[in-house]
Amino acid sequence: MDQDRFDVFVGLDVGKEHHHATALNSAGRRLHDKALPQDEAALREVFDKLTVHGSVLVIVDQPATIGALPVTVARAMGIEVAYLPGLAMRRIADLHPGNAKTDARDAFIIAEAGRTMPHALRRVGGDDDLIADLAVIVGFDDDLASEVNRVSNRIRGMLTQIHPALERAIGANIGHPAVLALLAKFAGPTGLAAAGRRRLTTTTKPLAPRMHTRLVDAIIKALTEQTVVVPGTRAAELVLPQLAAQLQGLLAQRAAAAKQVEEALDAHPLSQLLMSMPGVGIRTAARLLLDVGDATAFPTAGHLAAYAGLAPVTRRSGSSIRGEHPSRAGNKHLKRALFLSAFAALHDPDSRAYYDRKRAAGKKHNAAIICLARRRVDVLHAMLRNGTYYQPRPAVAA
Repeated sequence: MDQDRFDVFVGLDVGKEHHHATALNSAGRRLHDKALPQDEAALREVFDKLTVHGSVLVIVDQPATIGALPVTVARAMGIEVAYLPGLAMRRIADLHPGNAKTDARDAFIIAEAGRTMPHALRRVGGDDDLIADLAVIVGFDDDLASEVNRVSNRIRGMLTQIHPALERAIGANIGHPAVLALLAKFAGPTGLAAAGRRRLTTTTKPLAPRMHTRLVDAIIKALTEQTVVVPGTRAAELVLPQLAAQLQGLLAQRAAAAKQVEEALDAHPLSQLLMSMPGVGIRTAARLLLDVGDATAFPTAGHLAAYAGLAPVTRRSGSSIRGEHPSRAGNKHLKRALFLSAFAALHDPDSRAYYDRKRAAGKKHNAAIICLARRRVDVLHAMLRNGTYYQPRPAVAA
């Protein structure tokens, strides 16, 4: 972002009820330094007064949630808005004297960063309505995913406690509709044993036409491997149906959220471009739109890789050379999405050939996937920069 276009830099340390606004001119002189209510009229009044000094740039530390109102008011007034990521702000704060953590100091640091370090800022895009809708749905889906993992682990932990053999038989498929139907209907090992093969088959066949026989055989075999009743089994069989029903509901909500994400993506011009890349599905495309956008905030693919935490970090001090290691920094949500996308792309011949080359070079599975994800960042950045769909490029097989 070119700071030469602006005469006033307004740093907003946003809060639930009040923000703190610090405005600096291009020479660093304070033009405003006061608390600012979370109110449209008050925001308009301050922004309007500052426009007297010239072109204004508003910088926030949170463009969504509690920072959504000032961002919207500023853009409605024709004022450009930028976002300073939290990690960048913490690092910039270390450059300033003092250890105090106050709203006034934070607002000054945000404004000063906009004035002197524009490269640290992220532009708040022009398609904010669509992106904001997508952010809400994706955030809700992320919460649902966490709940699904929590409940799934709770069920598996309970089965491991009372009947380890049964957990080994169905644990890997704990989220399958047929398995959940069995747990919701027959509870734990006692109920499943009493149900018998016929009732188990009747319950699972409509939900698992291909695997119901194998699933029922595995359950019956597991039930015969343990004759003792572990203390707590009776209580577990009261809780397991409730947990199974809860997991069924969560998975249904995730399916509904996926449809809502897909509907929101259909309205975005970049969605089809992103999903033309192998391994990029609905949820990954949504994450890319939220965190990467049109990639104009990243001058090169290396910048994008560093932001995602996929760029290797060199560790070297004097004569001590420890080589390059995976970065632990970066956007964790984006890094996970790119990693899973690379793993899903292994069915693509070009991606598989590159992965095989890295494996043949001695890298372990995860390291090879990270290398593939880093390579795909180059392709993704080029696609967004040029506005072109994915084009396969031949790769040399291992």
